[in-house]
Amino acid sequence: MNETRLPGFGTLCIHAGQEPEPVTGAVSVPIFQTSTYAQDALGTPRAGFEYARSKNPTRLALEELLASLEGGAAGHAFASGQAATSTLATAHLRSGDHVVVSRCSYGGTWRYFTKVLANFGVAFSWVDTTDLDAVRAAIGPATRMLFVETPANPTMEISDLAALATLAGEASARAGAKVRLVIDNTFATPFFQRPLALGADAVVHSTTKYLNGHSDSIGGAIVSATAEDGARIAFVQNAAGAILSPFDSFLVTRGIKTLAVRMRAHDENGRAVAAFLAVHPAVKRVFYPGLPSHPQHALASRQMSGFGGMVSFDLGSPEAVPAFFGRLKLCTIAESLGGVETLVGQPATMSHGSVPPDERAARGITDGLVRLSVGIEDVDDLLADVARALEGE
Repeated sequence: MNETRLPGFGTLCIHAGQEPEPVTGAVSVPIFQTSTYAQDALGTPRAGFEYARSKNPTRLALEELLASLEGGAAGHAFASGQAATSTLATAHLRSGDHVVVSRCSYGGTWRYFTKVLANFGVAFSWVDTTDLDAVRAAIGPATRMLFVETPANPTMEISDLAALATLAGEASARAGAKVRLVIDNTFATPFFQRPLALGADAVVHSTTKYLNGHSDSIGGAIVSATAEDGARIAFVQNAAGAILSPFDSFLVTRGIKTLAVRMRAHDENGRAVAAFLAVHPAVKRVFYPGLPSHPQHALASRQMSGFGGMVSFDLGSPEAVPAFFGRLKLCTIAESLGGVETLVGQPATMSHGSVPPDERAARGITDGLVRLSVGIEDVDDLLADVARALEGE
């Protein structure tokens, strides 16, 4: 007896939203580099394509792929991760609303919320979202969103998604209005973590990172759990216009084809590097959910299918960081993360440089903290490079 079987994740990466192009049979989705489309007659566009800000076949293929991978009703691709976050906020928040945000989030998220959106009358509470009591206490009558980053950047804190979804549901019932749970899933990707399946209402990504995976494209994405929310995102996307270009849509789609393979390699190397750092005398502390010493290791093991390639560690002093960086040969000092090459940075001056020092300190982001985006190079070469830099050779 034949049973219907859903495609596996790796199969979806290669085929979802990517049927052969109907005119030529092209296997790869073509780059439709056009600003507008011919209409058969006045008011009768072909297949709904009128203007490329509203819809583009290359971007549409990526959006269908993203929705499939996250298990959502609709996906939308943007010019950057920050464009995705700002569109999400514009679509679902208004003046007078309140948002509970993970205290450890990307510095650009902090900058946008506190320096831009707060000017329009939206209030924010920065909370340790690993502490459910703290989240519950922060939710008030005006709360309309829980914006959670897990694993958190750069301290790798893990928040309980199912429990947070329950809190959001309870808050919605009390308020008589929807309180959305939004998850930044950039670090884990849908390969390791499926927030929508655990009750989240939306997922945001910087596609610049692991989804693209090759450090050659800037982009962002939103995947909505419901068609209604997806329609609202589509309206704001078209109105605001921060869309992903056809060429970048092609690059991200091509990158995703190898997402499953790459994430397994990132995870394998990440575990090895974290284990090495955990016992090195020059390292004060390691932040990696795959280590048994991580405070949310058990939760991460239940909620995620792997731990990924993001490893942060504290060298104990600001002076140790430039010395460590200066001795690296293989690892590249650079902003960003999630590429096939290993990138290293100091969050205090790079990804979280916009966060004031006292705020960074409250979040455990010290000047001695190093963030390592472990690539997929030969792990022995990575370990040798890190060891040499730590030991001053």
